This record gives sequence, C-alpha cells and structure tokens, in this order.
Amino acid sequence: MKKTLSVLVLSALVLSSCGAVRDSRLNPMNWFGRSTSEPVVQQGEVNPLIPRRRSSIFRAEKESAYGGWLVAEVSELTVERRPGGAIIHATGVADYQGPYELKLVKLDSETGEGVLTYELKAYQPQGGVGSEWSRTVSAAVWLTDNDLAGIGTIRVKGARNIRTARR
Repeated sequence: MKKTLSVLVLSALVLSSCGAVRDSRLNPMNWFGRSTSEPVVQQGEVNPLIPRRRSSIFRAEKESAYGGWLVAEVSELTVERRPGGAIIHATGVADYQGPYELKLVKLDSETGEGVLTYELKAYQPQGGVGSEWSRTVSAAVWLTDNDLAGIGTIRVKGARNIRTARR
C-alpha cells in the first residue's frame, strides 16, 4: 500500500512539472510564440476605383506575376517548426465568398534586418457576403532553416491588419 501510494504521488509530481516545460523556451514548439495583431496604417488617400494611368492600344501594360488582392483581415498566424525548417500558416477572412488562388506573397521592400514580411492575397470575385466561416481562407509557405537564419519576426499583412509572430 505504501509503495503504491508513493508511486502515485511521485508520478503526480513528475506530470505536474510538464506544464512548466510546456511554456518554457526549451520547448521547440514555443520558439515563435503566438501571433499578435496590429492595424494597417494608410499612407495617403488612395482610391482603388480610379486607375493610375489610362491604358491604350499603343501602350501595352505589363501584368504582374500575381494580381490577387489583399485578403480583408488576417485572423491567425502560426509558425510550425519542422525538421529542416518551418511552415508559415496564415488564415484570413475575405470580404466576399469565393476567393481562389490564395497565396502568401513575399514583400522584398519590407523584408530585412530580422523581419520577414508576407502579404496574404487572393483573387476575390464580387459576390455574396455570407457567413464568416464561408469567407475564411488559408495559405501556407515552407521555409528552410537557411531562409530562417537571422529572422526573428514574421509578419503577414492583410487589408485591415498585420499579424506578427516573434521568436
């Protein structure tokens, strides 16, 4: 009886200490922590309905590699450590139902000095609004350990907010 009771008490003590390791920096699943949200700062007033310049039959416009629009709001950002790198997984809510070809597009202009910035973009047809669940989309990108070298902050931009995950 004494032996069984001592084994139960000892195992309860050992298992209760697992909670401290779960929240510590030693656990590799905690290396990037939870993401935080911040609002997007608008630079000047830009009306997306007014084209920047007129198209003409004499001047051919070069199309960009990807022409999607920013998803309205980035609701979740997780960085999942895997052997050899990490998976950046972003979930967002679009303005309308039916977005397709969702991508995380790297912003070279805002990337540098330990910060890696992506935009969550999709082609979004004008349509019904529906429930938030029906407008929720998700995208991920794989980064190797070499890509993550020197990176301490990962940011994903939407139209209304920016989600940030830090080491």
